[in-house]
Amino acid sequence: MEEEALEFATKAHGEQQRKYSEEAYIEHPKRVAKIVKSVPHSAEMICAAYLHDVVEDTPVKIEEIREKFGQKVANLIAELTDEYMKVNYPHLNRRARKEREVQRQANISKEAKTIKLADVIDNTPDIVRNDPGFGRKYLWEMEKLTQVLIGGDPILFEKARKEVAEGKKALGLK
Repeated sequence: MEEEALEFATKAHGEQQRKYSEEAYIEHPKRVAKIVKSVPHSAEMICAAYLHDVVEDTPVKIEEIREKFGQKVANLIAELTDEYMKVNYPHLNRRARKEREVQRQANISKEAKTIKLADVIDNTPDIVRNDPGFGRKYLWEMEKLTQVLIGGDPILFEKARKEVAEGKKALGLK
């Protein structure tokens, strides 16, 4: 099932590239899955790690995930997909949307929190290094988010908090 999820995510992301490099986008979900594999996990968590951005960033719908990978993986993807996106809440500014997203993610499952922590661990150094301007906003958001991800894997929780703290230090933020 994990190989099928990787193949599905690879096809779904297609020619997408990481924002700051020419790296194929799929390399990010691969790294997230590798981080999740470093701590206690299930096959469904690894599938969700590979697929965590497909509903948010591609035309794939959650129903398709449910059909191909089952209810548990679909539930994890639903938990990991931002609800408070600009397209859904155009009347809210970014800060208000992110604050609501933090409140929502405080109540996601421990498995989804573990995957989200891995996502933060992989994204943070890249954003800080390649877009310091956006990094300032992003770090504030991730600091708030990681506070509510307690309950996810404790090793990844500490690692994510450390990445955010190191990013703040690198950008001269308090």
